[in-house]
Amino acid sequence: MLSDAELDRYARQIILPAFGGAGQAKLKAAHVAVIGAGGIGCPAITYLAAAGVGRLTIIDDDVVELSNLQRQPLFTDADIGAGKAEVAADAARRINPHVEAAAVSNRLDEANATTLLTNTDLILDGCDNFATRLTVNRAAVTLQTSLLSAAIGAFEGQVALYQGWRADSPCYACLVGDDPDRPGINCAETGVMGALAGMIGTMAALEAVRALTGWGSALTGRLAIIDMLDRRWREVAVPKDPECPICGG
Repeated sequence: MLSDAELDRYARQIILPAFGGAGQAKLKAAHVAVIGAGGIGCPAITYLAAAGVGRLTIIDDDVVELSNLQRQPLFTDADIGAGKAEVAADAARRINPHVEAAAVSNRLDEANATTLLTNTDLILDGCDNFATRLTVNRAAVTLQTSLLSAAIGAFEGQVALYQGWRADSPCYACLVGDDPDRPGINCAETGVMGALAGMIGTMAALEAVRALTGWGSALTGRLAIIDMLDRRWREVAVPKDPECPICGG
């Protein structure tokens, strides 16, 4: 049930015919795990909380640094040295008091991934290394939980939804392989445009809301690629790899 205060808060969403009160009720009942409270996680957490996702679990073992502030607007100078997960969870609760936000300051790894991600309805992964992304993917396939993956580097961003346990849907490893030592994009080395992080993180939140509530066309098995150097947008299909060690037959 939505309270009068919630009906008023979410009125501009509820009035959308494709969303409505049923969509808002689904969001209130949903539990989303956000991996990484960084450039992608900060805007994603902001809009997931504002949209009314009932429960957020924010997983990040990092602390706020001065160099984060250019693209992680949940944090200020006063937060430098504080745990990102705790600060982000506090911010989510300030944004929306109807949201339950829990901080997990442990690094997600093979030993704890399944435990941390059990009983979630969707995982939003915005972390910054392949090893963690592959661990999250394995857990998502094992738990049969939708994985919304988002990444940024320089002027480019990517967003995709994976449901690898389904016979007709790929997992993240179908796209990148299952090598945790694969070199990834390091923002400290390649740089990143701050507003791009906001754009991709917000898009990830929008696609998470779509996946949780069912309006429009889901991004399942498709990779949206945004190149803002020349303002180019494209979407490509990600085929399921029958030899994938994670989800292949």
